[in-house]
Amino acid sequence: MAVHQINSVNPATEEVIAQFTPHSPTAVDAAVERASLAARRWRTIPVLARAEHLKRAAALLRAERDQLAALITEEMGKPIAEAEAEVDKSAWCCEYYATQGPELLMHQPVATGAARSHVAFDPLGLVLAVMPWNYPLWQVFRFAPPALLAGNGIVLKHASNVPRCALAIADIWNRAGCPDGLFTTLLVGPDAVPDLIADPRIHALTLTGSTEVGSTVAAMAARHLKPQVLELGGSDPFIVLADADIPAAAAAAVSARMLNTGQSCISAKRFIVEEAVAEEFTDAFAAGVAALTVGDPFRRDVRIGPLARSALRDDLVDQVQRSTAVGARIVTGGTVLDGPGYFYVPAVLDQVTPTMAVAAEETFGPVAAVVSAKDPAQAVDIANATEFGLGAALWTTDLERADRLIPGIEAGAVFVNGIVASDPRLPFGGIKRSGYGRELGAFGLRQFTNVKSVWIGPAHNAQSHPLSE
Repeated sequence: MAVHQINSVNPATEEVIAQFTPHSPTAVDAAVERASLAARRWRTIPVLARAEHLKRAAALLRAERDQLAALITEEMGKPIAEAEAEVDKSAWCCEYYATQGPELLMHQPVATGAARSHVAFDPLGLVLAVMPWNYPLWQVFRFAPPALLAGNGIVLKHASNVPRCALAIADIWNRAGCPDGLFTTLLVGPDAVPDLIADPRIHALTLTGSTEVGSTVAAMAARHLKPQVLELGGSDPFIVLADADIPAAAAAAVSARMLNTGQSCISAKRFIVEEAVAEEFTDAFAAGVAALTVGDPFRRDVRIGPLARSALRDDLVDQVQRSTAVGARIVTGGTVLDGPGYFYVPAVLDQVTPTMAVAAEETFGPVAAVVSAKDPAQAVDIANATEFGLGAALWTTDLERADRLIPGIEAGAVFVNGIVASDPRLPFGGIKRSGYGRELGAFGLRQFTNVKSVWIGPAHNAQSHPLSE
């Protein structure tokens, strides 16, 4: 059978940068065995010693920021300033867990009838990480530092269009002094995932990707009774109430939708605006989007790079066409640039109803849908009328009303007067078809641990114990 190459393609030029031969089944088996042995050693190392390796990884990320950012930009098209920020955030995550994580993993005493009792957080073992291309460093570093600090090993199956990023990440952990194979990158296609999930040396799974892939992988993992964390699709609402600071909300909306060229699960995608301020908001929002420069992502003035793959652009064009065919209006953008590269001029659509493609489906690219609501209650209803539940933003100057509305918003995170973002200090994840489980924060740190109850009764003199004879 022919071996299909794994290609690294520059989406701005469509040039093949590098080609890799996938690891053979024999090589995969050997790598998993090496990782399994490393994980068994790693769990015996004190947590404070493990934290030192996280600090070294952070130092390497900061020292090699320029090279790593350039690699991200070349391999998946992220504007260079955003790629640099991604490296910085990955380093911050390592530093946060190195300093704050050990305390979060300490035994938690619990008062019972025992002489002593506590809750311990033991590592599960080897975790398979199936990761996406859109944040090729951050998606991995969002998961890896807490998982490693907790005493686990990691086998990474990264997206096939970012193989050089995948290898660079493993190299960082290796140079940070982790045991050989503790963090292992496998260059394999999606067809290798079922066997990896079934492998008894793999103890848990984390996946960030589409809802469809997540559902399939979850069924495989459930068949083998392996715990999972799934961070899947999103169609995040950005709710703007009539009393909001409209210029501030519109300016934030540009970044909320267009960061990473709109290729993010937690990008705001549906802009639900009270009718009284809908025109004002849409005009300001569209003006901000129209001012964004599209082009070579290595240029510092460029805010919109190429989409990572041609199919993503094709899907976006189709979603916009299906929406305009039933009444949506393109306020700005919405065209494909001529020439090489998978470029799409960022678009804002208004007169959108919740059933149109750009509102009912996840749009993974620089397209924003503006939906009008008659009042705050209807705005929340529209926000919840989706299969997704990852993040949500609410813009209002009435914080007491915000407090009343937040419990009714169906999402894993709600940001008031701010852009939804992941933060090492806060748990991150979704509900409904956006997945389950949490990354980051104390919850994420303990996600891949055995939460073990320990009950220790009073000591007895063995010679007088009835069973001692």
